[in-house]
Amino acid sequence: MRQQSVGTLVLRTLAFGFILAATRTAHAQDAKTPYPAMAPVDQYLMERDAEIALARSAAPDSISRNAEIMVLGRHGYQSAVKGTNGFVCLVERGWTAGIEDPDFWNPKLRGPICLNAPAARSYLPLTIRKTESVLAAHSKEQMFAAIKSALDKKELPGIETGAMSYMMSKHQYLAGADGAWHPHLMFFTPLVDPAAWGADVPGSPLIGSPDPEDRLTIFLLTLPKWSDGSAFVAGAG
Repeated sequence: MRQQSVGTLVLRTLAFGFILAATRTAHAQDAKTPYPAMAPVDQYLMERDAEIALARSAAPDSISRNAEIMVLGRHGYQSAVKGTNGFVCLVERGWTAGIEDPDFWNPKLRGPICLNAPAARSYLPLTIRKTESVLAAHSKEQMFAAIKSALDKKELPGIETGAMSYMMSKHQYLAGADGAWHPHLMFFTPLVDPAAWGADVPGSPLIGSPDPEDRLTIFLLTLPKWSDGSAFVAGAG
């Protein structure tokens, strides 16, 4: 139950994913969301150098130091640092989550993610389109309707084979109640039954989360270390 819930939110990634849905689901059912509407835009923005550093922390330095870095501006994501290895690192906000997620408008959420080249070409456009929509003062219902239309018209690409990402930042903040989750990898596929990958069964390390709204499935694999090489300790921090 917890694994499936976690996967559902990471998928809507804040990836992030986005992400710790066991508590989110309970809050959605038992309490009114504390974030019923979008906060002022300034609350979602970060100081540029701090956002670059946070984005780089999503993956080991051997990957992120040569990646393109994108930062959030008032109208969407902008390239801040050119890359040479095909990876793109950025910090996702809560509106990459599902439409019913109580933290959808939570301005505190930060999901550092480093996408490989196939994911940068085929998953990143979805995040960019969602971000531009909400920053244009569209409601989340309007945003999801626009994404559906763009997918129907093939204005957004399908997920490429081999698309994956790193979410290994010790400084991630992925849920209002829980903050950081496990360091993990995410693998993006076209919409598929997680059972085809052996996910969500006893003994399997994979968490699978189909997302019919975005027409993809994300698989999560938790890791024992953060991007800086330090050990992940459950319940720490």
